[in-house]
Amino acid sequence: MPELQSDMQLNEKCAVFGIFGASPEVEAARLSFYGLCALQHRGQESSGIATSDGKNMHLHSDFGLVTTVYREEDLARLPGHIAIGHNRYSTSGGTDDCFNQPFVNDAHDFAFAHNGNIPDTTKLEAFLKSRHVATRKLNDSGMMAAAIGCYISDGLSLPEAITAAYPLFTGVFSAVAMNQDALVAFRDQHGIRPLSLGRLEDGSYVVASETCALDTISATVEREIAPGEMVVVTTDGIQSHQVVPGEQKLDIFEFVYFARPDSIILGQTVNDVRMQFGREMAEEFPVDADVVIPVPDSAIPAALGYAEASGIPFEMNLIKNRYIHRTFIRPTAELREHDLKMKLNPLVSAITGRRVVLVDDSIVRGTTMRKTVSMLRDAGATEVHLLISSPPVLYPDFYGINTPKQSELIATGMTVPEIRTYVGADTLHFLSFDGMIRSTGLPEAAFSASCFNGIYPTPIGHRAKEISHINLEDVLAHTPAPTAA
Repeated sequence: MPELQSDMQLNEKCAVFGIFGASPEVEAARLSFYGLCALQHRGQESSGIATSDGKNMHLHSDFGLVTTVYREEDLARLPGHIAIGHNRYSTSGGTDDCFNQPFVNDAHDFAFAHNGNIPDTTKLEAFLKSRHVATRKLNDSGMMAAAIGCYISDGLSLPEAITAAYPLFTGVFSAVAMNQDALVAFRDQHGIRPLSLGRLEDGSYVVASETCALDTISATVEREIAPGEMVVVTTDGIQSHQVVPGEQKLDIFEFVYFARPDSIILGQTVNDVRMQFGREMAEEFPVDADVVIPVPDSAIPAALGYAEASGIPFEMNLIKNRYIHRTFIRPTAELREHDLKMKLNPLVSAITGRRVVLVDDSIVRGTTMRKTVSMLRDAGATEVHLLISSPPVLYPDFYGINTPKQSELIATGMTVPEIRTYVGADTLHFLSFDGMIRSTGLPEAAFSASCFNGIYPTPIGHRAKEISHINLEDVLAHTPAPTAA
């Protein structure tokens, strides 16, 4: 598992995409390529596409960004009207290419891709052991695919095999699978990871982690696949099966950071929710300042919302280099500092002598934020008021986000005033938990907020020993009152 890259960016989960073409002429691989490009923000380590032409299965995957993994000749070698695709960040297993997805099971003629994480694989491993399947080189996604293959070997169809294996998947999954005849998409009983269904004008069905991928290929968004639901698409049309009763518990970090602003989740446009985060912060913590600056990109809507509600001008005075990968992992502090300077550069002339409101989506370790505040000071900011559009992160995520150990989260060892001192800000405010929920326009019961409250809706197995309860009120203790605008 790679190190958390920065405080500005938690490592994303993964992304899945699937299409069942309405005719053999549909270029499923090319449409998958476009869809995966739109989902690049969810995984930048590797990408893969598997296709079926009704007779043979084809696969291409490699490390790198989508635009570098697939050349024209690669897409030409992926014929077929059925396809599934995957963008990956390694949260389980490792960075070896054996973990790249989709997994193609040649013995049972199906392919599988998974977004999420199975933190407790006890049931999976016991089942696979009983079927004499070696698990030593399998991550959680590989074990899920192997279990499905076991049931196919028993004579079950792909949808039947997924249904049979479903009780073994004690964790988080938005997944797609296919064989020569069908596209299957299914979701865990809590719907912790998003998954949407769309349709093209020609009648082709499409599934994707986010609606932005459907928009990219001009597909009409039909609906979200429900928690605990399995959708099966064949030449006979589409069928829905409620495998288990569902209870919506979307990871609220999708709204805070992960999802693209133009995606729609639970009926809410992500951009609108993030702007409301900013408005809520303006109500909770007004300050007297000259300019509102976001840490690009996910904090931009919240900064706009704060500026709108406060009347303080919004300016893009931290310039992001968009031609490098998300913050590189480097072995030394010196190199990591150079990476930050490669990624962000302040507009000195627009910052000098001004009181700055700096808006970001979260603080994890605090090290990168400390450097960012210092960068603004060096650029001539006279005051830096730091506003975070989510509550303090107190617990690790076991559902597909690569967060550090709980002891490495800055809010577990410092109060808010201590964090403020550490990062060098004049004031610091985290959006309240209630303000975050209120901004979504949805009830708290619709979300998993485990990073903030330590409540995990699915079993986490032995990982439970890694966490201890932290009282949020202790973290917020002695938070100074805001300076009235």
